[in-house]
This record gives sequence, structure tokens and C-alpha cells, in this order.
Amino acid sequence: MSSRVCILDYGSGNVRSVYNMVQSISDDVVISNAPDDIRNASHLFLPGVGAFSAAMAKINSTLPMELIEEEVCGKGKPFLGICVGFQILADKSDEFGETDGLGWLSGTVGKISASGVRLPHIGWNDVDIVRECPLLNSFEDNRDFYFVHSFVFKDIDESQLLATTTYGETFPCVMGKDNILGVQFHPEKSQKPGRRMIENFLAIQQ
Repeated sequence: MSSRVCILDYGSGNVRSVYNMVQSISDDVVISNAPDDIRNASHLFLPGVGAFSAAMAKINSTLPMELIEEEVCGKGKPFLGICVGFQILADKSDEFGETDGLGWLSGTVGKISASGVRLPHIGWNDVDIVRECPLLNSFEDNRDFYFVHSFVFKDIDESQLLATTTYGETFPCVMGKDNILGVQFHPEKSQKPGRRMIENFLAIQQ
């Protein structure tokens, strides 16, 4: 791969595991919040674990969000949010009180309707593709990914829905709008399917 990758560094706990997976695919990858690394990157990752509100506080205090928004929303640089890094793309979340998100994808984030299931949702689950997109190329067979979460996207724009999974309720697990993509699961922990998905993402051109 000729991709130049920047994994956005705001103190999230799963940055290193994302780095290890990406490094096995692309030899040009950094963990950084430096403006030059963000400008020079061909692809941006935003990992995330933990609570929405804590992640947003770290993001707003650590990352140059005006620059990132220019690169992603203005220039169309491919962007992938993972787990909480996906959830913060929503308009808002009600986890530990209402917190505004980035609003790059339409919807709100709320707790899984856990009818007869335990939370958090931890483990492997099948992903059902709703709409074709480059991120989901070559997933005719193995679509099991690793999840760790209790909150999900709700009240979405259906045109942005790419895939769902079911645990207590059926919820969006892959969403996208043009170059902005997000996944609820952890591709970096999902072995071969996760590697294939990251390869697909890095093949997307600006």
C-alpha cells in the first residue's frame, strides 16, 4: 500500500492496537496530533474506547479539530472512526448526560435496548451488509467482527446506513457519508475480516 496514514492521537486506549494492524498493511503510518502529519496523511483513523463525553473532552482539548474538519469535510480525505471514534461522529449522545458530537453523520447515540442480553456487548457478532460500499468489498463469506460497547447509533439518516448487527436490537454497525466512515466494532481486533476491512479503507482514494 502507498497510503500515508495518521492515527489521530488524543489518548484513546486502543490507538496502539490500531497502529499495529495498520502497520502490517502500510509502512507509512504515525500516531500523531501534529498538524503537518494530519495535512500530509492520505487517510485518517480516529480510534476510541470508553465514554462518549470523556472522548469528546479529550478530542476537543487535544486534536486540531478545525484543521481535521477542513481536511475531512472540506477536502474529502478518507476518514474512519472506530467504536467511540465512530459514535462521536453523531449529533449527540445521552451517555452520562447529553453531550454534543461532531455531527458529521446524522443520528444520536443511546444505550442498546438490552432485552434479555447482558451489557456491555462483548464478543464476535455477524455483520449484515445493507448497502454496497468500498469499505465492505469482498465480504461475501466471513463477516464476523469483534464488539465491545453498550451504546449505539439511533435515529439515523437511512441513506448513511451501510451495515447492521443484532444484539438485543438491530443497530447500525457501519455508516458512511462520502469519505466519512465509521464502524461500531474493532477491526484491529477482528483478525482476517478486520485486516481486509482496513485494506479496503486504505484503497479508497481522495
